[in-house]
Amino acid sequence: MPLARRTVLTALAGAGPAAACASSTETGGASARVQGAATDAARRLLPRHWQQLDFRTATEPDVFRVSGRAGRVTLTGATPAVQLTGLNWYLRNVAHADLNWAGEQLDLPRELPAPDGTVVRRANVPHRFALNDTNDGYTGPYHDWPYWERELDVLALHGYNEILVYTGADAPYHRLFQEFGYSDGELRSWIPGPAHQPWWLLQNLSAFPHPVSRQLLDARAALGRRIAARVRDLGMTPVFPGYFGTVPPGFADRNPGARTVPQGDWMGFARPDWLDPRTDHFARVAAAFYRVQEELFGASTLYKMDLLHEGGSPGDVPVGDAARGVEKALRAARPNAVWVILGWQHNPPKAIVDAVTRDRMLVVDGLSDRFPTVTDRESDWGGTPYAFGSIWNFGGHTALGANTPDWAELYEKWRTRDGSALRGIALLPEAADNNPAAFALFSELAWREGELNLRDWFRQWSHARYGARDPHAEAAWDVLRRTVYGTTRADSWSEGADSLFAARPSLTANRAAKWSPKELRYRAEEFEPALGELLAVRAGLRGSSAYRRDLLDVARQALANRSRTLLPRIKQAYDAGDAARLGELAGVWLSLMDALEALLATDSRHLLGRWVADARAWGADAAERDRLAYDALSLLTVWGTREGADAGLRDYANREWAGLVGGLYRLRWSTYFTELRAALREGRAPRKTDWFALEDRWTRNPGRLATRPAGDTYTAAVRVRERLAATR
Repeated sequence: MPLARRTVLTALAGAGPAAACASSTETGGASARVQGAATDAARRLLPRHWQQLDFRTATEPDVFRVSGRAGRVTLTGATPAVQLTGLNWYLRNVAHADLNWAGEQLDLPRELPAPDGTVVRRANVPHRFALNDTNDGYTGPYHDWPYWERELDVLALHGYNEILVYTGADAPYHRLFQEFGYSDGELRSWIPGPAHQPWWLLQNLSAFPHPVSRQLLDARAALGRRIAARVRDLGMTPVFPGYFGTVPPGFADRNPGARTVPQGDWMGFARPDWLDPRTDHFARVAAAFYRVQEELFGASTLYKMDLLHEGGSPGDVPVGDAARGVEKALRAARPNAVWVILGWQHNPPKAIVDAVTRDRMLVVDGLSDRFPTVTDRESDWGGTPYAFGSIWNFGGHTALGANTPDWAELYEKWRTRDGSALRGIALLPEAADNNPAAFALFSELAWREGELNLRDWFRQWSHARYGARDPHAEAAWDVLRRTVYGTTRADSWSEGADSLFAARPSLTANRAAKWSPKELRYRAEEFEPALGELLAVRAGLRGSSAYRRDLLDVARQALANRSRTLLPRIKQAYDAGDAARLGELAGVWLSLMDALEALLATDSRHLLGRWVADARAWGADAAERDRLAYDALSLLTVWGTREGADAGLRDYANREWAGLVGGLYRLRWSTYFTELRAALREGRAPRKTDWFALEDRWTRNPGRLATRPAGDTYTAAVRVRERLAATR
């Protein structure tokens, strides 16, 4: 981390929330910042047009109004976020522009066009929740303020009002348990690196891969305060992790009378112990936790907690009694708070929802569009309020797609049926900043009126996405609507299949990550024409980052799909003992990977070097920079230990990024093909490769990684099309 930034963040870390808010780049007092938050966001997002926007405050919640004349557009709402939601509606539907978390198109006229009269839209649900527990790991554990500033602006634009804030969540634990007999060093050894912290907060692991430094704790706390302050300035609510019983090792030994329940292992990691929520010790720790958290980040009305996540053990503690203890501690500290809990696997069980005050809990359902057996959440959760959610992305996979027909069919049906407990939407991809069409469409559910016609929506999307109507753009997006965005939960999946280029080599590989679909969920030959159509979009509409991002995504997906038809041909050649054919097809495979690497290298958001450089920037010295780089990079490759990798975590967060495709992934496949050819030549079985050793060695020393894009996306996509045509 540059010295200047490190000094500023460290100075802020010792101050309270008010001091962190005062550090904002905006001038004036807190009141002025809140009143002008929408204007400030517009200035950041639309630097050439923000002065033509007039933001006005109203009292009616969750309603925006768009009115005005050419060159003077009025956006009215009760909060800056609602006002910005109105701005997003105006940009998409009147100005035909797009601001997204993955590419933007802002080819606006000098004078903004007038809306047609006054447009009024009302949110159809009060809860618009954003970000998965895993987001800080898989999206970017080492993002700094410039990233978060834009991310929060974009989430506000898209209508969200509840934002999960995990950055800096290690600081309250570090400070808290020093009050209960632990030293600074012991706690820093227990807290995992930022990339792996989401799973510590979920009580799945601890102490991996290296102890965190005090300067890193302080700097992340300062950033977390700044994020929370901006969330509030925009009129949204920060959702903080609540306390449900995680304690460091040996807590009962240092606190006589305390009762802890061992949690066993998760994927080869030792889980932290669980403090019995029925006890006075739990009440004291929880009270201290909420006090310390408020000192660092301020208070909230929403707290995220998942008891016994993914295999946690209650021991002899009745789950209902545990839930009552957790809720009692939350109420004691935050009388008006809502307990947010994830709908995932069998969570929350009946024992929890029967024990708590149901109307003070919100289930953010990660399975609404995953399993066809999910039909009646009112019955599943006894009428507990819930948010319709989607996890269209696992681990940061770059696969395009989402079950949009399920959104169109289910959301309004579930929301309006008799006795419905649906009270929100929950944007829950495990990594953000992908699938821009899915992001826009899902976000719109909470603000729509009437039936959602997907054919019309995608046609209008292409207009706003590229700034004008174009028959080839419309044709491309109609192909995408029918293929990657036309899948449904009928096959019990919510994300697309990942790329075999990212898989550990095997002639029978059918997925890269253990928990990914084994086959494409649409016909590859029906998808591929989308690339030609996007390339044919007229030249005047190709200048935006939105167009370049979409072109890259479609070209990348076409290449990834080809891996699934080419690998069986390679296997056939090997099984036939045809060394010449094997060598030829292996060469084709590697050439496609090279074409993919060249394509990805044209975009800064697809550079592994950027991911690693972001991590290294937070280190105070060379040794810490190396540790942080391993923390960040290991999450994408081996994930953790050999045992965890073998249990299924390796390549869970696979993604097609430059440096990863041309680095580890190509190394694995070239090593494998070399051994297959040698085995055929020598008349023997292929020797086994210790893939974990190779992967971990590469992760610790990946060599020089580019941090700046190179080449032109359009030119690279043309070459992809040519390469695909030559290898049918």
